[in-house]
Amino acid sequence: MPDKTASLATPLPSQARSSLWRHRDFMLLWGGGAASDLGSAVSTLLIPLMAVQSVGATTFQVAMLSLARRLPAAVFSLPAGVLVDRLRKRRLMLWCQILCALAIGSVPVVAFLGHVHLWQLYVVTAVVGSITVFFGIADLSYLPHVLTRDQLVDGNGKLNATETASDSAGPALGALLAGVVTAGRAVAVDAVSYVISAVTLVLMRAPDPRPEPDRTRTAPVSFRVAMTEGLRFAWRNPVLRAIICCTATANLGIIAVGSLEVVYLVRGLNTSGPLVGVVIGTGVLGGFAGSLLAKPLAARVGNARLMWVSLIVCAPFALLMPLAGPGVGLILYSLGWGVFNAGGAVYQTAQMAYRQSSIPKEILGRVNAGIRWVVWSTMPLGALLGGVVGTWLGLRTALWVATGFLAVTGLWLLASPLRGWRDIPESQAG
Repeated sequence: MPDKTASLATPLPSQARSSLWRHRDFMLLWGGGAASDLGSAVSTLLIPLMAVQSVGATTFQVAMLSLARRLPAAVFSLPAGVLVDRLRKRRLMLWCQILCALAIGSVPVVAFLGHVHLWQLYVVTAVVGSITVFFGIADLSYLPHVLTRDQLVDGNGKLNATETASDSAGPALGALLAGVVTAGRAVAVDAVSYVISAVTLVLMRAPDPRPEPDRTRTAPVSFRVAMTEGLRFAWRNPVLRAIICCTATANLGIIAVGSLEVVYLVRGLNTSGPLVGVVIGTGVLGGFAGSLLAKPLAARVGNARLMWVSLIVCAPFALLMPLAGPGVGLILYSLGWGVFNAGGAVYQTAQMAYRQSSIPKEILGRVNAGIRWVVWSTMPLGALLGGVVGTWLGLRTALWVATGFLAVTGLWLLASPLRGWRDIPESQAG
């Protein structure tokens, strides 16, 4: 299959004219996604908090909750990509949100009627994680049908900004709700958020087109062959290959940190539940700032150069996190996490827009799935890494290992052709 990677030279005048604030369908997609992101961020704190405070789970058992959510990516990403390319994407997204609402809604129902058990948290987490694989690939592949090519950087920046803002506010909101109505019942917020997202998808008027025929072949291929096409396309391209390696390394470290942080802050640093939400939420604010700055920085620095500069500058700040201590020392945790997230958000916005505008639409779902299969497959390894090292060598040592992976993520991009480019050159166009 020929390499059709195209240029992402930023057409600033066109972007300036096409304001997304007046784009009805994007605003619905954005609003529904923001609600779902906030609900998921609430559950990100509440589920492990329930496991620690109500169920008495060990460090390893809490880490396995993260594994249960991330492992489905290694199993379902490649087949999900084929299905996304063969089905109407918005309809698939709608059913995913409905199923997630039912799954996560079972937790507050059981909490209201009796006592939530650890096995239920594992099952619900795994089910939601599995459905999220299909939704995420469909969502990423559907955006180019809603926006024009020159709106993608702006659109991805706005989507990433609300996601990171939700990641910031969610833990604090979750901690507050847990103190008022208990953690188990507070998970109902997440179920409601999925319902809101489903409603916004129904209200959209943008076309939900039938799958486009693959113009690169004359005869259909088997499901098994189709699953690997996207990965082969991505791996042959040196820029996409560097993005895969960079994101995979980052995800390994991020999930290792995520599997440890609640236990580390509560048991290691004697931090109260509400303050845990504030510390984690404050750290995530950097991602919100990075998402807002991505578009102007791309114009000033260059959309190719920005990918690696953002990580080379910001990622090493993650090493401040293991230096945190009780009380005022918690600032180091939030600062390290915040600066890393700022650089990560800038990188994420740029590389997503590049992929959406450069990959042929008829194989976009499979390529996104192939990339996600690799980069998400390191997530369960990160959860396992955090759980094993945290149990054997201690929480602080495990955090040093996890943040060490985060600190070096930008080196993959620095070693790629991106190092010599300001913007993606026109020679990359298919």
